[in-house]
Amino acid sequence: MKYEKGKIVKGHVTGIENYGIFVGLDDYYSGLIHISEISECFIRNINDYVKIGETIKAKVVDVDEDNYQIRLSIKNIDYKMNRRKKAKIVETTSGFTPLKENLDHWISERLERDKKNKNFKNEG
Repeated sequence: MKYEKGKIVKGHVTGIENYGIFVGLDDYYSGLIHISEISECFIRNINDYVKIGETIKAKVVDVDEDNYQIRLSIKNIDYKMNRRKKAKIVETTSGFTPLKENLDHWISERLERDKKNKNFKNEG
């Protein structure tokens, strides 16, 4: 059996409906991630989780060998394939000095700009 219950598989999102996500796994098998298998939280919009064409990982919930269909889940797994690695934060020798040196100037600039914008709105 190519796909086994509990295994993590890779596929691409081929469709999104109100009730779930369709995933193409290979030339024969396709899968469905039911809306209840997306998150523990309330799902307002499935498009907030995946996009059509995106490659994702999913956990096999059940396999229908006769119809080449698989029930999948992305609940409680890191399903995104193309996540960028977080940039490492490097401390500089200048620390907060630039902030200290420029903060008063930046505040004055912003107050002046807001004042001009307010006057411009009142003229119209």
